[in-house]
Amino acid sequence: MASETHMPGPVCLVENVKEQLTVNQEALKILSAITQPVVVVAIVGLYRTGKSYLMNKLAGKEKGFSLGSTVQAHTKGIWMWCVPHPKKPNQTLVLLDTEGLGDVEKSDLQNDSWIFALAILLSSTFVYNSMGIIDKEAMDRLHYVTELTDLIRAKSSPDTNEDEDSADFVSFFPDFVWTLRDFCLELELDGQTISADAYLENSLKLKQGTSQKEKNFNLPRLCIRKFFPEKKCFVFNRPSHQKKLAKLEMLHDDELDSEFVQQVTEFCSYIFSSSKIKTLPGGIEVNGPRLETLVLTYLSAISSGDLPCMENAVLALAQIENSAAVQKALAHYDQQMGQKVQLPTDNLQELLELHRACEREAIEIFIKHSFKDVDQIFQKELAAQLEKKRDDFYKQNMKASSDRCSALLQDIFSPLEEEVKQGVYSKPGGYRLLIQKVEDLKKKYQEEPRKGIQAEEVLQKYLQSKEDVTNAILQTDQTLTEKERQIEVERVKAESARATAKMLEDMNREKEQMMQEKEKSYQEHIKQLTEKMDTDRVKMMQENERIIALKLQEQEQLLREGFQNESRRLQNEIQNLRTSANRRKKRCVIN
Repeated sequence: MASETHMPGPVCLVENVKEQLTVNQEALKILSAITQPVVVVAIVGLYRTGKSYLMNKLAGKEKGFSLGSTVQAHTKGIWMWCVPHPKKPNQTLVLLDTEGLGDVEKSDLQNDSWIFALAILLSSTFVYNSMGIIDKEAMDRLHYVTELTDLIRAKSSPDTNEDEDSADFVSFFPDFVWTLRDFCLELELDGQTISADAYLENSLKLKQGTSQKEKNFNLPRLCIRKFFPEKKCFVFNRPSHQKKLAKLEMLHDDELDSEFVQQVTEFCSYIFSSSKIKTLPGGIEVNGPRLETLVLTYLSAISSGDLPCMENAVLALAQIENSAAVQKALAHYDQQMGQKVQLPTDNLQELLELHRACEREAIEIFIKHSFKDVDQIFQKELAAQLEKKRDDFYKQNMKASSDRCSALLQDIFSPLEEEVKQGVYSKPGGYRLLIQKVEDLKKKYQEEPRKGIQAEEVLQKYLQSKEDVTNAILQTDQTLTEKERQIEVERVKAESARATAKMLEDMNREKEQMMQEKEKSYQEHIKQLTEKMDTDRVKMMQENERIIALKLQEQEQLLREGFQNESRRLQNEIQNLRTSANRRKKRCVIN
């Protein structure tokens, strides 16, 4: 799904019919075809605030997401438009336009909260669009952010400590962008010109006091400050005269306010350059199929009355992808062994070396495509399947060798068998002629290439099957004395015993080789798993340090504002994060 021709316009991803949220299969099919990492930008806000206009601009189109032109809420559910990323060719931009919040026609107010929560869960950049300035009324309308901890769980078994929960939320929450439409103030503070970002930061300052009034004032601001890792603000002039706004999508840039056009350009440029790939905890980049799984998992939880849980969603995704990773690894093993192995192999070592090389590649493929393999369940399954396939190849190799050797013996010894039937050797001196002929044919057999590991055993079994005939010729050969016959009988027995002993030795050696190979396979799994765990640990530590750095910034800001209690709570949270990081131990066990 690299071309926009696959998706000329948006489709509904989450349908909101009679205030029931359901997934649209057509949209899921589109997501399932996107193999690139996705940058997911979701926009929310009150209806009739111009959300869809901004999303169309991000899509590079004048039309697409429905703008609507009346006071009635127009977009229902969550609409999706997947387009090629304009600046990053190896990524796909997924735009999510949500229905307007605060629709007076709705009977279930929590429906809006679920739309808001889904936009948070699915996006890597979350755009909150509102009209006018950031004041108490604007913050009151953003009450949805204060409800997030009641609607979303970070862990399946969360700690009761609220601060720890907020740290968990930061690990998967998107960046926050507040877009202010029809902004009518000068960006000034204490007589000094400030940026839109500084305006947002100042608007998020807390008020001193312990009354319910101060708590209500501070709560949404605290939530935004604590939950969202990055915050950005854009202000927009009114785009045109009131009469023209109803036809906004029909207007060319030269018909719009020039500052508004420039502001939209800056907004789009920021989104294109700064919005990150949607990433799950542990540095897991999301592509189309992964986003599809997240949508299904979250909606399933909501429809069943549960709370969407990030940890459960990641584990559900891991179950699907780890199972697929096992199949990819096994398919690669089968393909490579099918191309490289010619049965029968000259010896067991040749087969095992080929197996080991193909196994190593299979494990690499599994490691590359798997994540969060709790207790290495799927890697253990892969190890068991590869061991079974190795044993199957061993059996196939034995059979191929046995079949080839039997065919060779039939081809080489059949003329001799015919001569025996015709009585060629049933005459004085015939026994020695027979033995010489057998030795000559054995040499010819042994010179044949690629007989495999069953060569000696099949030969001995064949010769043993002819012992009665050979002994009959021996006993009737009148040129031999009784003593010579006895000596010959003993010689044949000794030779047979030596051959049997050698076969047992070979079998024991092969058994030992197979045991050694099992240990080598185990060590290969351990080696690659350890490398992956080391890489994952580095990613987790980097993510942990990023969160701690954000928390330290917030703590410093709280201290500047004089909020000692909040600062101490944040310090406890930072300490818990550091303790948690130090507790992580390497686990690398495959039984």
